[in-house]
Amino acid sequence: MLKKKNKIKKSNKTTYVFKAKLWKYHGPNGWYFLTVPKGLSSIIRKSHFLSEEGWGRLKTISRVGGTKWMTSIWYDSKIGAYILPIKSEVRKKEDIKLDHPTSCTLEFEQKCMLPFLG
Repeated sequence: MLKKKNKIKKSNKTTYVFKAKLWKYHGPNGWYFLTVPKGLSSIIRKSHFLSEEGWGRLKTISRVGGTKWMTSIWYDSKIGAYILPIKSEVRKKEDIKLDHPTSCTLEFEQKCMLPFLG
Protein backbone atom coordinates (compact mmCIF):
# COMPACT_ATOMS: atom_id res chain seq x y z
CA MET A 1 0.00 0.00 0.00
CA LEU A 2 1.36 3.41 -0.97
CA LYS A 3 1.29 6.23 1.52
CA LYS A 4 0.88 9.82 0.50
CA LYS A 5 3.94 11.87 1.25
CA ASN A 6 3.54 15.29 2.75
CA LYS A 7 4.38 17.89 0.19
CA ILE A 8 6.52 20.74 1.38
CA LYS A 9 5.70 23.96 -0.40
CA LYS A 10 8.76 26.17 -0.59
CA SER A 11 8.10 29.87 -0.58
CA ASN A 12 10.36 32.50 -2.06
CA LYS A 13 8.65 35.25 -0.08
CA THR A 14 9.15 36.79 3.35
CA THR A 15 6.14 38.21 5.15
CA TYR A 16 5.96 40.81 7.93
CA VAL A 17 2.86 41.88 9.85
CA PHE A 18 2.45 45.12 11.78
CA LYS A 19 -0.20 47.48 13.13
CA ALA A 20 -0.09 51.27 12.71
CA LYS A 21 -2.39 54.29 12.63
CA LEU A 22 -3.31 55.86 9.29
CA TRP A 23 -2.03 59.43 8.88
CA LYS A 24 -2.26 62.07 6.17
CA TYR A 25 0.62 64.04 4.69
CA HIS A 26 -0.21 67.74 4.90
CA GLY A 27 1.28 68.66 1.53
CA PRO A 28 -0.51 69.18 -1.79
CA ASN A 29 -3.09 66.46 -2.52
CA GLY A 30 -2.33 64.91 0.90
CA TRP A 31 -1.35 61.25 0.57
CA TYR A 32 -2.30 58.75 3.29
CA PHE A 33 0.28 56.47 4.91
CA LEU A 34 0.97 53.81 7.49
CA THR A 35 4.36 54.02 9.20
CA VAL A 36 6.13 50.69 9.55
CA PRO A 37 7.37 50.48 13.17
CA LYS A 38 11.04 51.46 13.56
CA GLY A 39 12.17 48.04 14.81
CA LEU A 40 10.51 46.27 11.88
CA SER A 41 11.79 48.93 9.46
CA SER A 42 15.32 48.21 10.69
CA ILE A 43 14.89 44.47 10.10
CA ILE A 44 13.42 45.05 6.62
CA ARG A 45 16.16 47.50 5.68
CA LYS A 46 18.98 45.21 6.84
CA SER A 47 17.43 42.15 5.19
CA HIS A 48 16.27 43.66 1.88
CA PHE A 49 18.53 46.65 1.21
CA LEU A 50 19.93 45.05 -1.94
CA SER A 51 16.42 45.29 -3.42
CA GLU A 52 16.04 49.02 -2.65
CA GLU A 53 15.74 51.34 -5.60
CA GLY A 54 16.10 55.14 -5.78
CA TRP A 55 15.04 57.24 -2.80
CA GLY A 56 14.87 54.17 -0.53
CA ARG A 57 11.98 52.64 -2.48
CA LEU A 58 11.34 48.96 -1.86
CA LYS A 59 8.72 47.03 -3.87
CA THR A 60 6.26 44.96 -1.87
CA ILE A 61 2.89 43.28 -1.97
CA SER A 62 0.71 44.74 0.78
CA ARG A 63 -2.46 43.41 2.35
CA VAL A 64 -4.96 45.15 4.59
CA GLY A 65 -7.99 43.05 5.46
CA GLY A 66 -9.06 41.25 2.29
CA THR A 67 -7.39 43.75 -0.07
CA LYS A 68 -4.00 42.89 -1.56
CA TRP A 69 -2.06 45.14 -3.95
CA MET A 70 1.39 45.73 -5.41
CA THR A 71 3.05 48.89 -4.15
CA SER A 72 6.29 50.19 -2.64
CA ILE A 73 7.40 51.41 0.75
CA TRP A 74 9.80 54.34 1.09
CA TYR A 75 12.43 54.82 3.76
CA ASP A 76 11.95 58.15 5.51
CA SER A 77 15.33 59.04 7.00
CA LYS A 78 13.78 61.83 9.11
CA ILE A 79 11.75 59.34 11.14
CA GLY A 80 14.00 56.29 10.63
CA ALA A 81 11.21 54.10 9.27
CA TYR A 82 9.48 53.03 6.07
CA ILE A 83 6.15 54.55 5.09
CA LEU A 84 3.47 52.73 3.12
CA PRO A 85 1.05 54.74 0.95
CA ILE A 86 -2.57 53.62 1.31
CA LYS A 87 -4.56 54.49 -1.80
CA SER A 88 -8.17 55.68 -1.57
CA GLU A 89 -9.52 52.45 -3.10
CA VAL A 90 -8.04 50.45 -0.20
CA ARG A 91 -9.13 52.97 2.44
CA LYS A 92 -12.72 52.88 1.18
CA LYS A 93 -12.92 49.12 0.65
CA GLU A 94 -11.46 48.32 4.10
CA ASP A 95 -13.09 51.32 5.87
CA ILE A 96 -9.76 52.66 7.17
CA LYS A 97 -10.05 55.93 9.08
CA LEU A 98 -7.44 58.49 10.13
CA ASP A 99 -5.70 57.72 13.43
CA HIS A 100 -7.30 54.25 13.70
CA PRO A 101 -4.99 51.24 14.21
CA THR A 102 -4.76 49.18 11.04
CA SER A 103 -3.18 45.74 10.60
CA CYS A 104 -1.05 45.34 7.50
CA THR A 105 1.00 42.56 5.90
CA LEU A 106 4.06 43.24 3.71
CA GLU A 107 5.39 40.52 1.44
CA PHE A 108 8.84 40.61 -0.18
CA GLU A 109 10.63 38.41 -2.68
CA GLN A 110 13.59 36.65 -1.05
CA LYS A 111 15.84 36.79 -4.11
CA CYS A 112 17.86 39.71 -2.72
CA MET A 113 17.35 39.07 0.97
CA LEU A 114 20.24 38.84 3.38
CA PRO A 115 19.93 37.22 6.80
CA PHE A 116 19.27 39.64 9.64
CA LEU A 117 22.00 39.23 12.22
CA GLY A 118 20.66 40.79 15.40
